[in-house]
Amino acid sequence: MAVEIGENGKLKCSIEYTLKKIGGKWKTVILWHLGTDGVHRYNELRRLMPGVAHKVLSQQLKELEEDGFINRTSYDTVPPKVEYSLSVFGSTLMPVLQAMHQWGRQHGPFLAEESPVDISRNID
Repeated sequence: MAVEIGENGKLKCSIEYTLKKIGGKWKTVILWHLGTDGVHRYNELRRLMPGVAHKVLSQQLKELEEDGFINRTSYDTVPPKVEYSLSVFGSTLMPVLQAMHQWGRQHGPFLAEESPVDISRNID
């Protein structure tokens, strides 16, 4: 499927644009934890996602904050304290993430199979 680009050079495909903003291995996981568990500090998020590298998590958090999906609150304490939470705008993604969660629960075992299988057998 060809993606249309407008005269201003911006993407016209809403799905591609959405994936560009929240795609990647960790952004949806970060959003999910903040949306379901509430406020988290950086190290709490690292513990929830043991496979993520420090640099990657920092970059993903920065991008999510720049795009308005999460809030970053710094406290003037020693040692420094920073908390991350889902913004009001970010919370609009929760129905999408919940649908992805349900889809993954339903189809995850099928997708995890290593041998080729008939995809039609798992569709309701």
